[in-house]
Amino acid sequence: MAEKKINVKLLSMTSNPVSVVYAACKQCYSAKFSGDIYSKSIDGTVSQEKQEDFVRRIVASGHESPLEHVNFTFAIEGVSRVLTHQLVRHRLASYSQQSQRYVKEDDFDYIIPPLVKKHDELKDYFIEHMRSTQELYTKMINFLKKQGLEGEQTNQDVRFLLPGACETKIVVTMNARELIHFFKVRCCTRAQWEISKLAYKMLHIVQEKLPSIFGDRSTKCDWLGYCPEGEKFSCGRYPIKE
Repeated sequence: MAEKKINVKLLSMTSNPVSVVYAACKQCYSAKFSGDIYSKSIDGTVSQEKQEDFVRRIVASGHESPLEHVNFTFAIEGVSRVLTHQLVRHRLASYSQQSQRYVKEDDFDYIIPPLVKKHDELKDYFIEHMRSTQELYTKMINFLKKQGLEGEQTNQDVRFLLPGACETKIVVTMNARELIHFFKVRCCTRAQWEISKLAYKMLHIVQEKLPSIFGDRSTKCDWLGYCPEGEKFSCGRYPIKE
């Protein structure tokens, strides 16, 4: 058992993403075939600089549907089940998560919240609770094993003991439009600390890979130019809407 930290790795992304968005968007306003538009965009007939400038203007205008043709797949580890319960609420995405039914948690790692970690006494309580939960989990698994039951048969019921702090691993695929929405919501200072940390790690990856779409903006206020949360919840980076 040990405390784990977030790790994010980009597994794959759409090839020639700028050209894909360029061709898809041009199709909306052109009688030409998008296949031919795409071919010219990757053979050098239309410069990469011109395509990127076009895509930046499209994103700035709010015409976001062409962005749905570009996908990113991330491998994520070192996050809690508390985080993934929030993450899967973003429904325009695909998820493949480590199962507590098929994977026995006989030595589970965990995430310690910052508020707990900053107080030594609370941190000790927390770690002791993780240790005692692990002991009880193992005791129940072993008890059922003596009854001739093991594997998913036992894991699926004994997992009810496990805390939300349990570390988990998940593969996530989102299109560029949904990622923009994800960052707008989860990079905000009002977002829960763990999913915000994950969002920023993913944001830095896609900003490096595709700056013409993701640029240097993240939160809603970056896109709007004002804070839509109201005076009570505003962090002060931007003026409130009123």
